[in-house]
Amino acid sequence: MEMDFTQLGKRIAKRRKVLNLTQDDVAEATELSNNFISNIENNHSIPSVETLMKICKVLNTTPDYFLLGVYKNIDDSLLSEINEKIKLCNKKKLKLIDHFITWVIDEQI
Repeated sequence: MEMDFTQLGKRIAKRRKVLNLTQDDVAEATELSNNFISNIENNHSIPSVETLMKICKVLNTTPDYFLLGVYKNIDDSLLSEINEKIKLCNKKKLKLIDHFITWVIDEQI
C-alpha cells in the first residue's frame, strides 16, 4: 500500500482546525517551525515518525488517523456511543448529522 502524503497533510490541517489551533500553535508545541508544519500540511515535506508522533500528541490523536483516516483518541467510548446512535438513523437524519458536523467543524467555536 502506497502512502498518500497529500491526505496525511489534509488530515493534520483538518484536525488542527477542529481543535481551533493555528500552525504557529502546533509549531510551538512540537518545537518545529511554522514553515515545516505548513509544508507538511501542503505535501511539500514528509514528516519523520518522530515528528508525526509529536504532532499526534499535540493534536490529541493517534497516527492511524493521519495515516489511514481512522480516528482514535482518548475518548473512544464517546465516539462508540455516538456511532451506535448514528446506526439508528435513516438516510435523511444521516444527511442532517453530516451537515451539522460540517457546520461545527467550520465554525470557530
